[in-house]
Amino acid sequence: MDLIREGVDCVIRAGELPDSGMIARRLGVIEEITCASPDYLASHGVPSSPHDMEGHEMIAFMSSRTGQALPLEFTTDGSIVEVMLPAPLLVSAADTSAAAARLGLGIVQAPRYRFAEDLASGALVEIMADFAPTGTPISILHPSARQPPPRVRLFIDWAVETLAPQMSDG
Repeated sequence: MDLIREGVDCVIRAGELPDSGMIARRLGVIEEITCASPDYLASHGVPSSPHDMEGHEMIAFMSSRTGQALPLEFTTDGSIVEVMLPAPLLVSAADTSAAAARLGLGIVQAPRYRFAEDLASGALVEIMADFAPTGTPISILHPSARQPPPRVRLFIDWAVETLAPQMSDG
């Protein structure tokens, strides 16, 4: 989206930012987790590492940039390991991935906060916590200007105060 052409004052973006000439302020990093339903794990087994995923399926999240399925991502020995599993479902929304995971359709990765209720109720179980995916950076961007308008400064201050405490420094 071209913020200037569209008349948008600012936007909150998830992920690494391309060099855009926009002014960006990082709010923090959202912790990501890997989980599945107890029924799925009972029928497919509980993988113990990223290299132990043969016979498993994932609920694939679609990249908004490419339209392709994103692989599962794990951190092991300081390196990132990507694993692409068969995916019976390709989704573009966290709510859909959560519902599919609860139905036992596969392994899913998403922000921890998104699955907090499901984890607390036992509807989903975190797996491979020792190989957690890297977090997702969250930033607020606005068009470059010497001084953003007061309403934009106010929104940025509110966003920092409201969202940043829920994230790690990453």
